[in-house]
Amino acid sequence: MSLYRNWRRRTWEILEQAHLGDHTSRVVDIILEVLIIANVLAVVLESVEALEAQYRELFRWFNLVSVLIFTAEYLLRLWCAPERYPDDARPNLPRLRWAVTPLALADLLAILPFYLSMFVVLDLRFLRLLRLLRVLKLARYSVAMKLLGDVFREEAGTFGTTLFILLVVMVLAASGIYVVEHQAQPEAFGSIPAAMWWAVATLTTVGYGDVTPITSLGKMFGACITIVGVGMVALPSGLLASAFSEQLRRRRETLQEKAQEILAHDRMTPSEQRELEELREELGFSREDATYILREAARNAPQGGKGRCPHCGESLTGSP
Repeated sequence: MSLYRNWRRRTWEILEQAHLGDHTSRVVDIILEVLIIANVLAVVLESVEALEAQYRELFRWFNLVSVLIFTAEYLLRLWCAPERYPDDARPNLPRLRWAVTPLALADLLAILPFYLSMFVVLDLRFLRLLRLLRVLKLARYSVAMKLLGDVFREEAGTFGTTLFILLVVMVLAASGIYVVEHQAQPEAFGSIPAAMWWAVATLTTVGYGDVTPITSLGKMFGACITIVGVGMVALPSGLLASAFSEQLRRRRETLQEKAQEILAHDRMTPSEQRELEELREELGFSREDATYILREAARNAPQGGKGRCPHCGESLTGSP
């Protein structure tokens, strides 16, 4: 392997989420995470007029330095993208494949507002809103956000169906209240689009109270829509909770199956312990949860599952 390829591979390893024992990558991860959080905090504080007037230059220089670091990070990730797709030998296509991934787009959105402001006059409030998108970069380092992304990706069809049903019910609710209340309150329910606000507030059971039916028929219709809204709100919540549980179950089974495969041997080697620990970090389990899963795997593993827990050092064949 050439020196160029070695450097590219090592750069990719450093920029990706750190593996167990890679201290350089861990330090880079921490620096980038702190910088992202500091940028979000800076945007929030900058919206306070007194602070913005007093520390304007400090905010400007901090944003400039941050953009330069994020730009260098983006370009390095783009350069190293072929290491993510080692089986793709087509020139520059791996880089294009990486550039359209959600995390790469988040990296691009983190720096794009700064360069756009150099050529296009943007409203300051809109520019600050775009800068807040830098928080999306944290998805690379957060197991919880990765889990949420997996849930939405795998259940996209189910959530899409639920959203379609919600939109249909919202249109029917707005149309119904328009027919019932239009003559009594032409200023509040002057059209079906105007009645959409009431439909959304009622279906989500928020009920702001700024627009309410006053006729008897309108109140009866509103009560029915409120009852329907309780079920409509519970539907996506139940689907999300179920999808989360399914994802956690799959991750638990992944760790347990890997542990059973390793524990089928007479003794767990240090490299196997390291492999289990890396898998634990990747799946987002605490050491206590992982220890419990490994003990369960030891009881079900062939040959009794010999070895010791890589976290607490106790025998995995003993009672939990």
